[in-house]
Amino acid sequence: MVERTPKIVVIGSTYIDMAFKCAKIPSAGQSVSGSALSYSLAGPGPLPAVQVALLGCQVHLISKVGGDSFGPLAKKILTDYKVNVDYVYTAPAKNTGVIVTHVNAEGENAGCHYSGANCALLPADIDAAEELIAGAEVCLMHGCLPQEAIARALRCCELHRTKVIFDPSRPTEQESRKGLDLPVEYFAADVLIPNLYEAADITDQSTATIRTAKLIGSELVARGARCAVITMGRRGCMVVDRSGADHVPAFEVDLVDHTGSGAAFAGALAAYCAVRDDIREGVKFASAAGALTCTKFGGLEALPSKADIIQLLQREDIDLLPRN
Repeated sequence: MVERTPKIVVIGSTYIDMAFKCAKIPSAGQSVSGSALSYSLAGPGPLPAVQVALLGCQVHLISKVGGDSFGPLAKKILTDYKVNVDYVYTAPAKNTGVIVTHVNAEGENAGCHYSGANCALLPADIDAAEELIAGAEVCLMHGCLPQEAIARALRCCELHRTKVIFDPSRPTEQESRKGLDLPVEYFAADVLIPNLYEAADITDQSTATIRTAKLIGSELVARGARCAVITMGRRGCMVVDRSGADHVPAFEVDLVDHTGSGAAFAGALAAYCAVRDDIREGVKFASAAGALTCTKFGGLEALPSKADIIQLLQREDIDLLPRN
């Protein structure tokens, strides 16, 4: 009998990332000549969705693009990577989200982002995808979207008992505020995956260190999450649930660019949790994906294949690959 391919829904913002290389980053009132321009699809919606697809799962992205020429471009790139875009909506009166980065000769960078159509994702857009969410093994969400839309998606998952992996980043309404005030619905997720500094901000901790990660994770679990995975870059992850806390070390690799590491981690964790209910082993699997991404330049281009992850796990003498 052929086993069913796991279905994963990703909810996250979509951006076009434009990077300019120049001798120096321009200051106010200054114009400089660029030496190179690149643009690619980016954001916590497309990148994890592509990672999920690379791992052999069926994946649908719920997001929003603008009525400009970048919208169809984003959908085409996603389709080329076998990500279903039926629920990538278009806001005709808005532009697609854009990130503009200047990179100087020393590799330093400065940039800005425009949320654009990402701010227009509505609860009604989530309602239209309810049947899709109900039929998924996992719903992977990123919090940098309108708060009402994310809260509606969390309630939908709870209603249909769809497992939720959630990065509780700052909602678009709070981008300019100091501090982070998240609604109670955000803590109903099965797995929260904030980085250490986000987690410290959420829990009002004055210090964000590996020593405080266990305390921070415990508070997130006390607020309602089934599990908290605090990501700490090269220091690994702290996994905290009601059975205890465990530190999962990072894989040692030659660091080239960490641009897509968080997206690779999230996508790989979702793919693993869609077939196995073992969060600690899933975090090791996801950590391998995140580490491999750091060995290459770029975002989409750096995301690892299933074969890449198998090779790293075998090198570390770990057998964690989910079978589907």
